[in-house]
Amino acid sequence: MNLQKNRPFINGKWVNPTKGKKFNVDNPADPGEQTLVMDCGVEECKNAVDAAHNALPAWSSKSATERGEILKKWYELILENQDKLAAIMTEEQGKPLAEAKGEIVYGASFVKWFAEEAVRAYGETIPAPASASRFITIRQPVGVVAAITPWNFPSAMITRKAAPALAAGCTIVIKPSEETPMSALGLAALAEKAGMPPGVFNVITISDPTVFSEVIFSDDRVRKLSFTGSTQVGKRLMEAASQSIKKISLELGGNAPFIVFEDADLKRAVSGLMMAKFRNCGQACTAANRIYIHSDIYDDFMKLFKEKVKNLKVGPGTQSGVNLGPLINQKAVKKVRQLLKDAVDKGARVTLGGKEMEKDSLFFQPTILENCTEEMNVFKEEIFGPVAAIYRFDDYDKIMASANRTPYGLASYFYSADVARCWLAAEALESGMVGINSGFISDASAPFGGIKESGIGREGSRYGLDEYLEIKYMSFGGIK
Repeated sequence: MNLQKNRPFINGKWVNPTKGKKFNVDNPADPGEQTLVMDCGVEECKNAVDAAHNALPAWSSKSATERGEILKKWYELILENQDKLAAIMTEEQGKPLAEAKGEIVYGASFVKWFAEEAVRAYGETIPAPASASRFITIRQPVGVVAAITPWNFPSAMITRKAAPALAAGCTIVIKPSEETPMSALGLAALAEKAGMPPGVFNVITISDPTVFSEVIFSDDRVRKLSFTGSTQVGKRLMEAASQSIKKISLELGGNAPFIVFEDADLKRAVSGLMMAKFRNCGQACTAANRIYIHSDIYDDFMKLFKEKVKNLKVGPGTQSGVNLGPLINQKAVKKVRQLLKDAVDKGARVTLGGKEMEKDSLFFQPTILENCTEEMNVFKEEIFGPVAAIYRFDDYDKIMASANRTPYGLASYFYSADVARCWLAAEALESGMVGINSGFISDASAPFGGIKESGIGREGSRYGLDEYLEIKYMSFGGIK
């Protein structure tokens, strides 16, 4: 089955936009290699909302079991086409092929989870104060959902939103990042083959995200927005959603602390840090951003860590043995360079890496930056690159205060063998997710999301289904 699509998928059809415009999707491992994708406009965005609105009654009236069966078929097809989807992802996003395959499996797990969770959208009875009354609650789908997804996990961020929305009985219009639209189109082709009715699952490919936003925010039929991206953009979307009081989920930026206490298992902590820092070349909102190492074990830890980092292989994702692919574009490279310069100017030391692999390349050396302080921009901003910013600490209270000294609160990590400290530190850290002796915290069965300026709502788990459901209360009277 051919999954290499370059046209939007609207109302069960592969559409040619009326204006006939196209935009380039670059291969970050080889910027000279481009794919042309059809560019939607206002008309296509409106048509997609129309299709989702018209398909909603029939889809929402299906039983949860019926919707779940279609989702299960979609899940099976995603796994059957894992290699094809991973190849598409590596071509447009750049991550190593093995890592891309892992994302496909991870993304598929959300489809399977919510296919099974759909039948557990329970209501309840409430004891009424009068004997002639009965109080009942039921859960119903929100309605038409708009989803805006990022480029860094172009498959999993779609399934993590679409699967619960579809399981709940909603229909959806998805706008993937203009950097990585083809992963979304590949998933759409498989949804079509799985038997998803026309209009239930729509994908808009568009080079100007503001056009899509203007359409969905001006249309009262769109009742829910789910967005993953920067905090800055999330704030603007939240303001726009307030005009018609749309339900909204926001998974935004992070600034995750990674703390290694003096009693930690160093080998496990290093392995966890390698995952938390260098997964997807550091381009993850949950990436370890501020790495705190206790002075008592600092030298031993850094020795082990540097050995691991030195062995990382950087290159095109299609090459065997590659651990780190390219950054997504030149803007990302420029930001990493600026953060490093600011830190060095303020006293930090680059002790490994620190520059592009070649001039004008999107490949950046895995970098260790020591002697970092709170005055540096690497402390305040999301790095989103393969730079490990290291801070030395001695005092528990001071380091916990430092870890929380950020407007963000998505993820945090720490390593310790002290059970009491594990409880206290996990409770004290101001983040929606905490990895305790673990550098990987994402799973379809667990709630993913942050607090403070890292977002609103949760994805995955039973809480993720709630984001696409409304509670309706029914009061029965006159029962005698």
